[in-house]
Amino acid sequence: MWPVLETARLVADMFGGYIEGIAQRPELPEVVSAEFIVAAPTLDLDSQQKLMDQAHRAFGEFMNQAGIPPYSDGSNEPSFGWSGRHLATDMHIGSYGRLFDLIVLGRPNVAGEPTRIATVEAALFESGRPLLLVPPSGAATIGKTVVIAWNGSTETARTVALAMPFLQKAQRVIVLSVDGWEVDGPSGESLARNLLRAGIAAEATTRDSESSPGQAVLDHVQALGGDLLIKGAYTQSRLRQMIFGGATRHIMTKATVPVLIAH
Repeated sequence: MWPVLETARLVADMFGGYIEGIAQRPELPEVVSAEFIVAAPTLDLDSQQKLMDQAHRAFGEFMNQAGIPPYSDGSNEPSFGWSGRHLATDMHIGSYGRLFDLIVLGRPNVAGEPTRIATVEAALFESGRPLLLVPPSGAATIGKTVVIAWNGSTETARTVALAMPFLQKAQRVIVLSVDGWEVDGPSGESLARNLLRAGIAAEATTRDSESSPGQAVLDHVQALGGDLLIKGAYTQSRLRQMIFGGATRHIMTKATVPVLIAH
């Protein structure tokens, strides 16, 4: 929880943003009756309420310690609020996220953290908004050196457009292409030239891939000193990536810097 909140605070400080917390329903084992085809969660209402109260209290304590006040009408400074009286399902996170500019979640599949691939995919496909996935180590900085993992795809083009506020504030923007990973589309050099026309001094680089495309991207981001990775999600279908693996899944579950993704 803390790395996610701290990263959300960094983003709010950059843009004078509003942070709204929401408590995620944990993954529950299900009890299936032998007589009825019914699955029932084993977490009772009292336990759910306790989890909600704990999350709400921890969120408020973090914001108070960070010096971020509750939202008041007309505020242009970082502020916070809390959503709901019940634990949120994955689908609720996805639909409710349509109201916001950015959804911040922990990197999925980290031991001890609630975020699951299903949560990320619900937010990704149901919200229509970009996601910021935070690694378990958190982030000391974000958006100073931004690396765009460019493969020429529609998904990546849309993500770049949604990431423009970060790109406009970055000290350095690098358009990274990996040999053999591109689809039919504009080159990284073309994207860098277009960003320059928008006042963003981007540079383009093409690197070899000695491993899978996803791992190659992560290795090059680290070598370039990136503290934010921009990545279009699921250029290949989700089903194909589930069966054969793919760059999106690898990056979502292995990245050591925050990753901004969209579909």
